[in-house]
Amino acid sequence: MSAQRAVRELQSVLKDAGLTDSYLVRDLDTGEELGIAPDTELPIASLAKVPLAVAVFTHIQDGRIDAAAVIDVPPGRITTPGPVGLSRFRHPARIAVEDLLYLSTAMSDNSAADALFALVPPAEVTRVLADAGLTGLTVRHPMHELARTPVERFEPGEVHLAHSLAIGSRTAGRGHPVPQLDVARANSGTARACVDLLQALWTPSRIPAPVAAQVRTLMGLNVIRHRLAPDFGSDASRWSSKTGTLLNLRHEIGVVEHDDGTRYAVAALTESTVPAAVQPTAEAVMAHVARALHDRLRAG
Repeated sequence: MSAQRAVRELQSVLKDAGLTDSYLVRDLDTGEELGIAPDTELPIASLAKVPLAVAVFTHIQDGRIDAAAVIDVPPGRITTPGPVGLSRFRHPARIAVEDLLYLSTAMSDNSAADALFALVPPAEVTRVLADAGLTGLTVRHPMHELARTPVERFEPGEVHLAHSLAIGSRTAGRGHPVPQLDVARANSGTARACVDLLQALWTPSRIPAPVAAQVRTLMGLNVIRHRLAPDFGSDASRWSSKTGTLLNLRHEIGVVEHDDGTRYAVAALTESTVPAAVQPTAEAVMAHVARALHDRLRAG
């Protein structure tokens, strides 16, 4: 089967699952790649925490930030809701910058990320990427903006209404009345730009090697393992990644390193047309498609 035919069949699988997607898989050593609409721009949600980590570690490397500096985080000062981390704390905490990086990247703690954004604002994060020659990823706002969507205005039993609004309101130019879903106002990027960032982290030349190594370590500690990890993690491979989720968006980017020395960067950015918050079928299908693209590319 030709690569083009394989891609068409996978697009059909995605469509049947109610997904429109942007994928790219790249062999980090040969540069060969295979994808589905890899240049489609989408809001990236928590994927922005990877550029944030790059920027903070860069400032640590050049001496502008002390990794051991302790930040006082009283309850209520950082108000970003989230399922884990600081947003669940009920008492004051003193946390070092380097530990905030762990919470933000490995646990996807929105409040920890916003504490870091107070040190390195979104515009500076984008500038650090640009200075490294990485384009196509734009960081415009901190994480607390992700908790200001219509979903917060509905009761739990009505969350599907917020998803219906998210699904049915996008313009042809990928604008959206919900700012966090508008690529001109949200943190945004493409699958290709995400893979370029992963390439820079795993084959560092644009990003300082110590910075790249620290970010890779945190991505390897990612605790969110229900999306692509079941299809890429094994005793013979290592999967390092970061997820992003917002309304009808489900993303994951990562690198799989096989015991034979081969390494593949994977970016799966998905947009669901099903108005539901919990979609295990969508999660399974997006992982299946990512793995199928990887296997096709690896087979040559």
